[in-house]
Amino acid sequence: MSRPVRIAGAEFLGGHGDRVQVGIHHTIARQDGWLNLEESSIIEEAADLAKQLGSPRDHMVHRMTSQNTPENRYARQRQFAPIGVEGQRRIESAGVAVLGCGALGTVAAEILTRAGVGRLKLIDRDVVEWTNLQRQSLFVEDDAIQGVSKADVARRRLHRINSSIDLSAEVIDVTADNIDGTLDGMDLVIDACDNFSLRLLLNDWSLQTRTAWVHGGCVGAAGQVRLFDGQGTPCFRCLVSEVPPPGAVQTCDTAGVVGAATHAIASLQAGEAIKWLSGNRDAVRRSVLSLDFWQNRIREITISETLSKTCRACHDRQYDFLEGRKEAADQTFALCGRDSVQVAGMGNVRLDLQAIARRWAGLGAVQETAFFIRLHFDETTSLTLFRDGRAVIAGTQQISEARSLYDRYVG
Repeated sequence: MSRPVRIAGAEFLGGHGDRVQVGIHHTIARQDGWLNLEESSIIEEAADLAKQLGSPRDHMVHRMTSQNTPENRYARQRQFAPIGVEGQRRIESAGVAVLGCGALGTVAAEILTRAGVGRLKLIDRDVVEWTNLQRQSLFVEDDAIQGVSKADVARRRLHRINSSIDLSAEVIDVTADNIDGTLDGMDLVIDACDNFSLRLLLNDWSLQTRTAWVHGGCVGAAGQVRLFDGQGTPCFRCLVSEVPPPGAVQTCDTAGVVGAATHAIASLQAGEAIKWLSGNRDAVRRSVLSLDFWQNRIREITISETLSKTCRACHDRQYDFLEGRKEAADQTFALCGRDSVQVAGMGNVRLDLQAIARRWAGLGAVQETAFFIRLHFDETTSLTLFRDGRAVIAGTQQISEARSLYDRYVG
């Protein structure tokens, strides 16, 4: 039977070698600055070592501190058996692009940065605004005051979290013309987009290059997640065959959004990405996970094989968005001689302007006529929307800014 051991101020915590683990099998009693450790021959051996050293506390604190090195950054992740040493090595050698640095992108990017993804590319066309701070975790008040680029400030913040990975930022509007060069060399893409045109373009690129991407979307308090592997059926276009007509789908700017919901959806996206990158592809979810955090509803939606058999993208290999056949719907250009940008309409679509005007209530002054509605953001900036989906954004000649406003307030 082992005898009780009493060591002045010593702390023996989990580890290896002469560091002793004290858990459910050992008794710890704290009394008058001493630790009474009982019922372990290992502890007796540690006590003998401490006696020989003469200063047990200083020695053990020194040894525990020596384990606090950059090499141990991912120790807890490596300890998770499905990842292990090999899975962590795969993560550290991977390249991931985060397409959008908003509510989803900032959270997913931070998780992947902390997980040790070797190369992380941050892509966004927008600047930080005050309305972002409620949910977009990498930004602070000074960023909104200065109106800094989201992608660049996110890169700088993430570098402070993990300086050992390769971080880059691109402040661009991703289109069919530049998507290949922008995403070249990436092993996976996180979808943190704010419009369906870009998601469908990403879907085409994914299928053509056979690159995985993780879809995520969140409006209000509801969202959904699914990884698409780019290898074949099903794909995102099985789920959303065409860009919804303007005004048909709510956005964060018209319906609002709850920060807890976006953080949860982004965490799920990052989780699916880590499974894929670490080689645990059998663990990846095969259905669309849909969550309503306000109504406490969780659903899993299986994409029907019937939809896949009629899909132009994954079944017919027709990449309409990548090859420009859907380009007309996205044409945007600055108006000559005016501080305005026009976003093209959707052909024969006729919008319910009155319904959209009601959504805009409270966002700014709204003007309604028989032919258009106009939302005034301030004295110089406004968005005029016509019944065919065409819009004129006044107060800017920046196409990226105009498209951002259109996507946010029209959809």
